Amino acid sequence: MWWPYGGRVDWTRLPLARATVDRAAHRRTEPELLDGAWSAPGTQVLVLADGRLATRAADGRVHLDLRDAATITLVRSDAATADLDADSDPDDHAPTPPEPLVVFLGEADDGAAFLALVVDSAARLVGGEDLTWDTLRDIGHRLDDRDAGLAAAAVGLAAWHERHPRCARCGGPTVPALGGWTRRCTLDGSDHYPRTDPAVIMAVVDDDDRLLLGHGAQWPERRFSTLAGFVEPGESAEGAVRREVLEEVGVPVTDVVYRGSQPWPFPASLMLAFVARATSTVLHVDGEEVTDARWFTRAELEAAVAGGDVLLPMRTSVARALIEEWFGGDVGGHWS
Repeated sequence: MWWPYGGRVDWTRLPLARATVDRAAHRRTEPELLDGAWSAPGTQVLVLADGRLATRAADGRVHLDLRDAATITLVRSDAATADLDADSDPDDHAPTPPEPLVVFLGEADDGAAFLALVVDSAARLVGGEDLTWDTLRDIGHRLDDRDAGLAAAAVGLAAWHERHPRCARCGGPTVPALGGWTRRCTLDGSDHYPRTDPAVIMAVVDDDDRLLLGHGAQWPERRFSTLAGFVEPGESAEGAVRREVLEEVGVPVTDVVYRGSQPWPFPASLMLAFVARATSTVLHVDGEEVTDARWFTRAELEAAVAGGDVLLPMRTSVARALIEEWFGGDVGGHWS
């Protein structure tokens, strides 16, 4: 393989690709799965509120603040309307908060279940505002293997449920089923399953071993990362690499080589990491998705990061792994 930097990154241990818990998919059809697991001794509950995970710090690391279901008390879902008079107009008051979502994430070696409890706000939990809350983007690389896998599944499923309240066939309301891994239409009975969107992300280098980084149109100033884009229908991942680089910065590439993958549940991507060799160094940014692109030597990138002129991707991202495999170590200077 032409890429000479293999071995610098363990592509089997990317931050969000380290799941160890058995998902026990065969149990999802059990009629009383969630009720039984919630009341069973040993069940541990991951809590997700408004996209943030309940966490705790210990031993210099961040851990999920997994809880015994018996210790979790929810504020009544009708609290927003509890003080209404019988004659009052509901339209004059705040809407009733959505019902909490419970998802079966899998089971430990001893058979104890892991559940996710998803609520719209920490205020829905008694004592919730006293907990520590973090986003998976910020802490994914600091979690241990078990917690990283549980968190990635919970965040991805929560995002899917939030975005698919209605049936794609008839438009009817859908409700969670099969332990939270399905949504079932209440009108036509059809089942709908989570989907993952494949996206390519690539480290492009030229014949002088310079790395190409781009600035996304929606990003704050100084943020740079490797190029990326979604795989289109009827397209291979390698084809998407070639197309995206050409579309975004006008550079043709060859020698496209796969490196590894990890889920990126924001909301539903699977990031497929590649390296590729540029056959031209002339840049023509599209001005829509990418507004700036630059070639960097290692010394130039190190100086730009140290001087605050360039902010690199967060450590949870696969982009960070691509950059540091090329660079040969920690570059520093990540954005939060």
